[in-house]
Amino acid sequence: MKDSFGKDESWLILSKIEQSIKKKVEDKGVPLKNWNIQIYRGILTGYNKAFIINEKQKNKLIEEDPKSAEIIRPILRGRDIKRYEYTFSGLWLINVHNGIKAQNLPPINIEDYPAIKDYLDNYYPQLAKRADKGDTPYNLRNCVYMNDFLQPKIVWGNLCLSAQFTIAEGDYYINAPSTFIAPGNKYILAVLNSKLGDWYIRQLGVTRNGGYFEYTPMVVQQLPVPQIPEEKQKPFKSMVDIVLKNKREQLNTLELEQRIDQMIYNLYSLSNEERIFLEKESKINLE
Repeated sequence: MKDSFGKDESWLILSKIEQSIKKKVEDKGVPLKNWNIQIYRGILTGYNKAFIINEKQKNKLIEEDPKSAEIIRPILRGRDIKRYEYTFSGLWLINVHNGIKAQNLPPINIEDYPAIKDYLDNYYPQLAKRADKGDTPYNLRNCVYMNDFLQPKIVWGNLCLSAQFTIAEGDYYINAPSTFIAPGNKYILAVLNSKLGDWYIRQLGVTRNGGYFEYTPMVVQQLPVPQIPEEKQKPFKSMVDIVLKNKREQLNTLELEQRIDQMIYNLYSLSNEERIFLEKESKINLE
C-alpha cells in the first residue's frame, strides 16, 4: 500500500491497482469543474412548508386566481431522484423569485398574485423571520441561476448508497440540498452513473454509517471526464437514451447499464484486472 496525494488533496491510502485506476482517470479526463457547465444547488426557500405545496393546494390557488399558475412550478426532492429516473411526487414550488438584476428581471410583486398572497399570509410570521428571503418576506432569496432550472439538467440527491444521477427534462425545479448540472449532457451522465465514475467520486469523501455517501458539488465537480468530440459522445448518449426510455417503461436495464460500464472502461483504457476490481468493489458497496 502507498500514499497517493497531491499538494492540495486529502491523503489516500491506495493499493497498487487503485493507484493505477486513479492515474488513468486523471490522465484521460478533465475535472467537471473545468468543463463549460455549471453545478448548482437546488432552491432554498427558508420555509418549505409555505413555498412547497401539493397538487390539491396548487389547483385551489389556480382556481381562485388563474394568474397564480404563472409562478407555480413542479419540484423534485432528493428522494424523488433515482439512477436514470425520477418520480414526480405532485409537489410544486411557489416561485416568488427575487428577480435577476443582470437580466433586468424584476422581483415578483406578490400583490400581482392575490390568491398566493392570501395563502402565504398564513405563514407570514415564519416568512418574515427566516434568513433565506428576498426583498420582502414573500420573495425567495436571490438566485442568479433561476432560469437554468428551465432546461434539461443532470440531477441527483445529496445522500445515496451509490450513484443516483438522472436527467430532468422541462421546467422541474430541484429542492436543496439536491444539486444539478446545467446543461444536462447525457455523455457526462453516463460517466457519473458508471461504476468507474462512482468509484472515483467516492474516493474524495467519507462514507457514512450504512454505506451512505454525500454527493456534494465539491466532490462531484472533481471527477475527470474525457473531453471527446461530439461525434464520439453519440454512442454514450444513445445508450443513455435507451436506458432512460426503458426506465420510464419500467423495464429491466441491468444489461444496458453493464454495457455502458464497459464503454466507460474502454474510454479510460482500463485493463481486465482493473475492470474486475471495480466490478467487485461495486458489489461490496451495495451489500
